[in-house]
Amino acid sequence: MDITTKNTDAPPPAPQPSDPEQKRAARGATRPGDRVFLGLTRGSGILLLAVMAAIAVFLTWRAAVAISKDEGNFLTTFEWNTNLQPPVFGIAVLAFGTVVSSIIAMVIAVPIAVSIALFLTHYAPRRLRGPIGYVIDLLAAVPSIVYGLWGALVLVPHMAGLFGWLDTYFGWTGIFEWSGGAPRSMLTVGILLAIMILPIITNVSREVFRQVPQMHEEAALALGATRWEVIRMAVLPFGRSGVISASMLGLGRALGETMAVATVLSPSFTIEASLLDPGGGTFAQNIASKFSEASEFGRDALIASGLVLFVITLLVNGAARAIIARRSEYSGANA
Repeated sequence: MDITTKNTDAPPPAPQPSDPEQKRAARGATRPGDRVFLGLTRGSGILLLAVMAAIAVFLTWRAAVAISKDEGNFLTTFEWNTNLQPPVFGIAVLAFGTVVSSIIAMVIAVPIAVSIALFLTHYAPRRLRGPIGYVIDLLAAVPSIVYGLWGALVLVPHMAGLFGWLDTYFGWTGIFEWSGGAPRSMLTVGILLAIMILPIITNVSREVFRQVPQMHEEAALALGATRWEVIRMAVLPFGRSGVISASMLGLGRALGETMAVATVLSPSFTIEASLLDPGGGTFAQNIASKFSEASEFGRDALIASGLVLFVITLLVNGAARAIIARRSEYSGANA
């Protein structure tokens, strides 16, 4: 007699959906609201890509028209004269001024912003956190032209003392040599940009530091760590990616700032070795100051410079994403 043994430990087969609604539920969104939301989110992503592509095509098309008629080297010419026949213009001075002023702003703003964020989240008494946070939020809402007016009427007149001190003690470097002119220079622009991007970096960094798991800090304290050691070993590694993202947001504003720079800077198409001497320019400032009075070809030339700024912004953001992706395993992104 044959005896057949059955494996009673095997799980029963999963029931196959027979109803059409159940089959659609197994495949994905079934309710009308889910389908609408899926379509809206997918359409938003496609629309964003389409807008970016349209901007890139427009800038490239108009820039190609201008660059094809440029008698100078677009990347290295120290001149901007689109009214000549033939026209001569280049972005060397604009690129230098944009990069230098943004670097100065980041060097000043990032350490101060991170310090303020750490103070608000780990040191400040509760009665001070609210007022200080409110003031920082208020600074982020101030329009650019207000910063520009404040810089021209208040900041510039009070920069002479700082410039004189830098010239006395660090003038031998050449970078901080001052000839005594009006302090409408790249250093002044960098300080003003640092004040403008400070609340952006501070607010984002503060929110990131608030997300640090309490258990991480308590574990470090239980092991005998001091407050600074807790911040260094638990808080900063967790929030590194967030601080980088906040810094890139601030850098994006510094690169594209227009009215404040145009109000404070004394533009000229020369590159000065000293950060204290007037001169230089930025992409956004040059476009804002020349666009209204430029001819059709002059506007194409300004659009060409805008294309370069567009590419620089994309490269900066791409580099930031690469840094964040490389360091995400050490941050709170995977916690």
